[in-house]
Order: sequence, then structure tokens, then C-alpha cells
Amino acid sequence: QLQLVESGGGLVQPGGSLRLSCAASGSIFRIYAMGWYRQAPGKQRELVATITSGGITNYADSVKGRFTISRDNIKYEVYLQMNSLKPEDTAVYYCNAPVDISTVQAIFSWGQGTQVTVSS
Repeated sequence: QLQLVESGGGLVQPGGSLRLSCAASGSIFRIYAMGWYRQAPGKQRELVATITSGGITNYADSVKGRFTISRDNIKYEVYLQMNSLKPEDTAVYYCNAPVDISTVQAIFSWGQGTQVTVSS
């Protein structure tokens, strides 16, 4: 089991940038693909970016070209660099290990998430 702690959210103006971080509790982090999810008020959770243990990335169309996922297998951390932010990116962001990139099911218990608010 991994404990996951997200950080780095905040309030940013449209067009701005944020970098989210997710710290994992143990070395098994290295063998799992990881993903960033988000959930906006009244909407279902969605998977926006994934990265395999070897660094292959995949993005939802809504964030492609604006968000970049990366990981540090020494520090047991995964990151989400978010550029050109839009109001529709407003959500609570979570990290986890996806069961499959076609679903929002995840392997580990959810952390508390980090709130991202994009507003002028």
C-alpha cells in the first residue's frame, strides 16, 4: 500500500501556471504507472495524465499540450506542470496509480488532493 500526499495547488489567473507534486510513501512507487486525476464540483473524477514506470506519458485531450507529467523514482514523487491554465481546469487534483488508463479506477487509497482554482 502507498500513501499519497498531493501539494502545490492554489489560486491562479487564466493563462497562468502551477506545478503540482505528489509524494509517495515507499519504494514500490517505482514499479507503478502513476496518474493525475481531477474532480470538479458536480462532475465525475477524470484521469488527465499518466506516466509509466519507464517514463512514457499519455494525456487527456483536454490538457494535451498544456500539462506535463513527470516523475522522480529516487524521491518517489510525481509532478504535474500545468501551463496556460483555463477556468475549466478548476478542480481538486489527485495522484494515484491507475488500474487502467481507460477508467478512473485506481489501485491505492486516495489522498486529500490539492485544490486548483483558475479565476480572474
